[in-house]
Amino acid sequence: MKPVIGVTPDFEEGKEKAEAHYFLRERYITAVIKGGGVPLILPYVEGPAEVSLLLDLVHGLLLTGGAFDIDPSFYGEEWTGEKGTVKENRTRFEMEITRQALKRGLPILGICGGEQTINVALNGSLYQDIGTQKHGALDHEQKKPKTEPSHQVRIVPETLLHKIIGEETLQVNSAHHQAVKEIGDGLKVNALAEDGVIEGIESERRGFVLGVQWHPEFLFERDRGCRRIFEAFIDEAARR
Repeated sequence: MKPVIGVTPDFEEGKEKAEAHYFLRERYITAVIKGGGVPLILPYVEGPAEVSLLLDLVHGLLLTGGAFDIDPSFYGEEWTGEKGTVKENRTRFEMEITRQALKRGLPILGICGGEQTINVALNGSLYQDIGTQKHGALDHEQKKPKTEPSHQVRIVPETLLHKIIGEETLQVNSAHHQAVKEIGDGLKVNALAEDGVIEGIESERRGFVLGVQWHPEFLFERDRGCRRIFEAFIDEAARR
């Protein structure tokens, strides 16, 4: 039987005549299906008991990205510069479902902001803005389409990510201005950009918990390594 993969959507508040609505890029859904899973989009329920009910329905959790920042109060900081766009309802929900999924030992894949969520949920912190906080950093917000890679990452040997991809380097896309700073409890780095920015994290002891800063769903068709990330995640979920 194919595993059910819970997928977190984005959310837009209602404005004027436009009603509030959830939305999700189709590429996430396609990658899950082609990777061998059955996607289930998860609404932002309130309360630990309701979140637990959602997790009863799935075999793995996919934390997606989005055009917003995690409020620094979630990792014990204040804004260091101009306040970014935040989505507190989404962040609260994703923190709760991530922590519960970790306790259950569910396979977790975090993409872009989803990687950052894993790190913060485990008491890590973020660079609020790479350009102003990390000297000599690359431009991590590429102008060309995300279906094209923009820089290289080095895969750390003897990590889960290295085992999955089987290569020492990977060409990736880049669409973020925040990044992991201090590593969360029980996590380790598995990929680094040429400027030293952390591009991937994984669990040291919790089974399949993997986060990548790039968007493998955009490179799924053209890149074997990005495709293998989804396939390995869904294969692990199928063992639940």
